Amino acid sequence: MNRLPVLVVGDVHGDLQRLFQALRPYPPDQWETLFLGDLVNRGPFGVGALRYARDRPHSTVLLGNHEVALLQAVRDPAARGSFLSVGGQLHDLQELRRDEPLQEWLRDRPGMLKLEDGTLAQHSGHDGYGQLIDHDEPDPVAAINARIGELLRKDGEDELWYVLSPKDHFRDSRPRLEAWLRRTGARRLLHGHTPHRRREPDAYHDGLAINFDGGFFTRRSPVRASVSPLPALPLTF
Repeated sequence: MNRLPVLVVGDVHGDLQRLFQALRPYPPDQWETLFLGDLVNRGPFGVGALRYARDRPHSTVLLGNHEVALLQAVRDPAARGSFLSVGGQLHDLQELRRDEPLQEWLRDRPGMLKLEDGTLAQHSGHDGYGQLIDHDEPDPVAAINARIGELLRKDGEDELWYVLSPKDHFRDSRPRLEAWLRRTGARRLLHGHTPHRRREPDAYHDGLAINFDGGFFTRRSPVRASVSPLPALPLTF
């Protein structure tokens, strides 16, 4: 990634029509597009959003907690109630059950990604991902992604849901954010997951973290609060 400028897309939640509109100014051959997870649930076209993100050239899709809930309901019919209770759409569940290649693609999604400039991207703004690996793991990002893949193939969705679902901790604790950046060898963090009401992506702790969940489906903020080019790292970083 990073041969082209990076466009970041926060939580879409099935609002495919608005996603089309939001990406129109950003031709896929001119941008690397990074989706931060939670393309499904709440809105009507979650599986459509997954297919669109998968097929958009130069794109990377990270796993969100709502994708985990959908995959669990596909595998285990007893999980359907839990899936519906978090905004799951029954037609998305039925559609994904019929599309095994899309299921496999979704199970292969990474939980996090480190960009060339040292920016770390993940769905949730907290350090719970670290529970998945040993503390002294020399490459935490690769190890976390490998563990996520194992859990999605070994009926471990419950564990993964509880890792990805807590609300953001980093906004309330800069030291905790800084410790996570040190542990992952990153310079700053991008995430979604917890909606904000700002008109732009919510940068906090002097830009060490940026939240791209502008309530895209609920339209709580303008499109640019959730879909925006990645800002350059300040020279002081």
